[in-house]
Amino acid sequence: MLDFFTIFSKGGLVLWCFQGVSDSCTGPVNALIRSVLLQERGGNNSFTHEALTLKYKLDNQFELVFVVGFQKILTLTYVDKLIDDVHRLFRDKYRTEIQQQSALSLLNGTFDFQNDFLRLLREAEESSKVRAPTAMKKFEDSEKAKKPVRSMIETRGEKPKEKAKNKKNKGSKKEGFDVPLTASKTAPAEKSVGADNGVELSKEELIRRKREEFIQKHGKAADKSSKSTKSDAPKEKGKKAPRVWALGGCANKEDLDYSAPTTNGAPEVAPPEDINLIRGTGPGGQLQDLDCSSSDDEGAAQNPTKPSAAKGTLGGMFGMLKGLVGSKSLSREDMESVLDKMRDHLIAKNVAADIAVQLCESVANKLEGKVMGTFSTVTSTVKQALQESLVQILQPQRRVDMLRDIMDAQRHQRPYVVTFCGVNGVGKSTNLAKISFWLLENGFSVLIAACDTFRAGAVEQLRTHTRRLSALHPPENHGGRTMVQLFEKGYGKDAAGIAMEAIAFARNQGFDVVLVDTAGRMQDNAPLMTALAKLITVNTPDLVLFVGEALVGNEAVDQLVKFNRALADHSMAQTPRLIDGIVLTKFDTIDDKVGAAISMTYITSKPIVFVGTGQTYCDLRSLNAKAVVAALMKA
Repeated sequence: MLDFFTIFSKGGLVLWCFQGVSDSCTGPVNALIRSVLLQERGGNNSFTHEALTLKYKLDNQFELVFVVGFQKILTLTYVDKLIDDVHRLFRDKYRTEIQQQSALSLLNGTFDFQNDFLRLLREAEESSKVRAPTAMKKFEDSEKAKKPVRSMIETRGEKPKEKAKNKKNKGSKKEGFDVPLTASKTAPAEKSVGADNGVELSKEELIRRKREEFIQKHGKAADKSSKSTKSDAPKEKGKKAPRVWALGGCANKEDLDYSAPTTNGAPEVAPPEDINLIRGTGPGGQLQDLDCSSSDDEGAAQNPTKPSAAKGTLGGMFGMLKGLVGSKSLSREDMESVLDKMRDHLIAKNVAADIAVQLCESVANKLEGKVMGTFSTVTSTVKQALQESLVQILQPQRRVDMLRDIMDAQRHQRPYVVTFCGVNGVGKSTNLAKISFWLLENGFSVLIAACDTFRAGAVEQLRTHTRRLSALHPPENHGGRTMVQLFEKGYGKDAAGIAMEAIAFARNQGFDVVLVDTAGRMQDNAPLMTALAKLITVNTPDLVLFVGEALVGNEAVDQLVKFNRALADHSMAQTPRLIDGIVLTKFDTIDDKVGAAISMTYITSKPIVFVGTGQTYCDLRSLNAKAVVAALMKA
């Protein structure tokens, strides 16, 4: 049973709506628009919101969205067929009203679609009903019962005909493959049993047929050209001139020189006629560039042989114009080759493979049915759409402004708490020190909580950073106020308890910010993930930052998904606290392979708050989405 089915334009006008079990579809549809449509995450046509599953379809030609919602515990197999049928019928029935492309015409239009929808729903439900199992076939109805008894009687010493034939066939095939293809055609043919009826082939006929198939597949054109040249220039029998042998030496050198004639010291060799066909290259033997041609140009380049030069020139010119002028709407077949290249390019730039596939699928859904602009190629259109999608993904839904949030916490006379988590060796402590320096430069006091009680040297590392930061911002420069301090209880203690004591100490001493350092842990380590979930649940930090390095590819997706899942599973709260933002480290080591930024933001829908670009305290940047996308799309 469906909860609702609605049709609305991409501008937000609801054209028609069917209310089933659900009273209102506003909340789920708005969540779909915010989380999927506006964020360019249309690779999958399914979306889950609370207890509902929403399936949608985009009509890019008429700028329409078709959405159906039902309970996610149900398995409705007819939903995909229903949404396709409704899309087809609604578009054909109200094509005139939709093509006017004005909000006033859509508002004034009457879309009486209730009866048609109920009919399509009834047909889809009936087609998906499970058919009754067919009754078992009786012996009287089988093929064996229809055979006469005489055909099933076998005499001793006589083999069935079918088995004998199969054995003969197998023997003939083996012999045919073992005999070389250069066997003489005039050899005597050894006929096998049943050859008179046209069932069996002789050994020579089988060899000849295999040879003909091989020639047709591989070398028919070359064979014909060689035969024609041989027939045109028949060989002359006998010697051209008798050799003269002398007793004491040789005769004239010119008479004994039977080598090929040369030109400028190089022998004259006739060029082969079908060299391009053999090598599979374009004119001049050069391979085609990857991004220089559209799909229409590539199709023309695959057929280099033209009847005439003038016709080939005109064909190439018209093919180019056909690829440039926006005369038709885009289809999946038009974009397939371009999207394959884009997907491989994204994977080469360190984007996770699954996410690269979803991004290309989202672009295909966005462009399918859309009319191309004048003088725009398929490659440029797809590339532009992909760039826009990537920029939209990197721009966060909710901007994390730490300075504004810290000032808001100051008005409530409480410290602002930030917790850092991540796997081993990604640079949590180093980037915590960088963020501490950035906060000190903005005039906020910082308390560093050493909650990594597992790794040897973790407390000493933070103590060194605190001493260095205190030297850069001594108390005498701030009216005797201590700007940075380390709160530590040694090793082997409960990290959640240390964080709680640090927050209480910061509240009593008037610190503005508490930065909680945690131990690195793998996403598959259940005890350590339980301890991290306990620390976050007990202390309720204002911001949970996941620290990940830019060197990873597919591993980034696995880390973030399992970290979020572990925090949700091991949390004791009814609404578990998940990751709020990302710190991307070691960004200076990857050149233009910036795909990890796309993978992390796509899988979590969380912003990249800070980017680490070096080893000093000043090497901390905010993410520039357009610069990252430009580096990602660079060849």
